[in-house]
Amino acid sequence: MAYKISSDCVSCGACASTCPVEAIEQGDTQYVISEEKCVDCGSCEDSCPVSAISN
Repeated sequence: MAYKISSDCVSCGACASTCPVEAIEQGDTQYVISEEKCVDCGSCEDSCPVSAISN
């Protein structure tokens, strides 16, 4: 199951820069994670300063 980014996202980009498979990109209002690309590694969750990412 792919990780999800909640509305708590502050669009800092920390998650995108740590994703090893480039599954995270800027959406209209916040960053989004591609379910097809996500490999469930957890790097994004660990890097989020506002704990907006979970699986």
